[in-house]
Amino acid sequence: MPLTAGLLAGCALLAACDRRPDTGAVVVSAIGGVPHVADASRVALDTPARLLMASTAQGLVRFDAAGQIEPGIAERWIVIDSGMSYIFRLREGDWGDGTPVTAEQVVAMLQKQIGGGRGSDSGDARAGARARNPLAPFLTAIDEIVVMTPQVIEVRLSRPRPDLLKLFAQPELALLRLRPTGGTGPFRVARSGRAPLLRPAFDPGQADPDDQRAAKPQEDVRLIGERAARAIARFANRDSDLVSGGRFVDWPLLATTDITPASIRVDPAVGLFGLAIVRRDGFMADAANRAAVSSAIDRSAVTAAIAPNWDAADRILPDILDSAALPQVPAWTLLTQDERRAAARQRVAAWTRQTPGPIELRIALPAGPGATLLYAQVAASLMAIGIVPRRVGIDDAAELKLVDAVAPYDSARWYLAAACVACGDAARAALEEAREAPTLAERGVRIAAADAAMNEDVAFIPLARPLRWSLVTARLSQWQANTRAWHPLNRLRPDTN
Repeated sequence: MPLTAGLLAGCALLAACDRRPDTGAVVVSAIGGVPHVADASRVALDTPARLLMASTAQGLVRFDAAGQIEPGIAERWIVIDSGMSYIFRLREGDWGDGTPVTAEQVVAMLQKQIGGGRGSDSGDARAGARARNPLAPFLTAIDEIVVMTPQVIEVRLSRPRPDLLKLFAQPELALLRLRPTGGTGPFRVARSGRAPLLRPAFDPGQADPDDQRAAKPQEDVRLIGERAARAIARFANRDSDLVSGGRFVDWPLLATTDITPASIRVDPAVGLFGLAIVRRDGFMADAANRAAVSSAIDRSAVTAAIAPNWDAADRILPDILDSAALPQVPAWTLLTQDERRAAARQRVAAWTRQTPGPIELRIALPAGPGATLLYAQVAASLMAIGIVPRRVGIDDAAELKLVDAVAPYDSARWYLAAACVACGDAARAALEEAREAPTLAERGVRIAAADAAMNEDVAFIPLARPLRWSLVTARLSQWQANTRAWHPLNRLRPDTN
């Protein structure tokens, strides 16, 4: 049963659940820090920064309300040479100050964004050290980007990548001019500050520029970055139209308000939610011991304690995706929860007989009530088999660390690479072989082998799929739940660009 089904029950008419009148600027609360324009190749972007970046500095392409690809700086494109070449025709545009966008500028910006990650898309810590942009490690199939004409660029690949457009649509690959700072829209910053006011940019491709220059306050968007409690309170007080960027850590806060169920929207997000094993010494040095820890956790109890109808997960891959085989499933899934814990207790007891003293596992989690509930359930499962858990901060040294990430594109390799935080040499080698596959057919075979290697290595403990939620008034009729859990500010109402 979808997570939204129970939430929508009890609201007969959507219009009756609206929180604000259909006038004035759309007010958006994004959970995070103060919105700011930043270079994704230098710093990580939180939700407010990603929204501001995508609103003022689109990429070659961008996501629409449904999470599908639509034109950005590129007005159209073709894929040739069996997927080895993407050719983009750029639309007319400027950087916000009248300076026209040129193919040379676009190529230079793209080269800067992806240059640091070339040579490895393993997704591991070593690749991340070379490339601050989190997407750069997954773009190493790009061989070169060249200017073909003043309005046309070509992206040439060394290996086919059918999901390349979904990567180009991510806010981290938005094309931003740094000196002076500017982007191509779809919005401009009409008023800066801690809560910038965004106004639709002039589109030279539309027939009536006079209409575009006319003030239309209902098309403006005020973007506020704030912590979840304040964002929820603002929405409950009818002072905002949208809360964006909700995660599992803040979900329990919704129970403290009287927000109508129809306003609570949950995305069918795809990605990873689980515990990466980041230290492999002591008890956790043995794959069978790591499997015992994984099997002992009651996933249904974990998800039920946090949110209703949140589906648990016991494998890394959610589906076959581009693998040549069905997802690998741990052998212990054939056992009942009681049988799993009994077997895990035996392994813990055997270890402590040979190595006296308690087994302590540190679990790195973010702050927030959802994380507290998560820890309580995981800790109870570990204590039930004789392991002493200890909660630490998300950036502290630990044996287990939470990974909560939405997949930027639909490849099994992304899941496996993102789960391989500290996996073994065999699993890492299998992932590298999949990355270097010369054809899509061979890539699928190698991905299947990497999935098997990861399953044997037990480097990741899947718990669920990412929980992403928003609060939405009926005024925002174009908002749609989607698998990317991404909601561009120019696709909230039908009258914006």
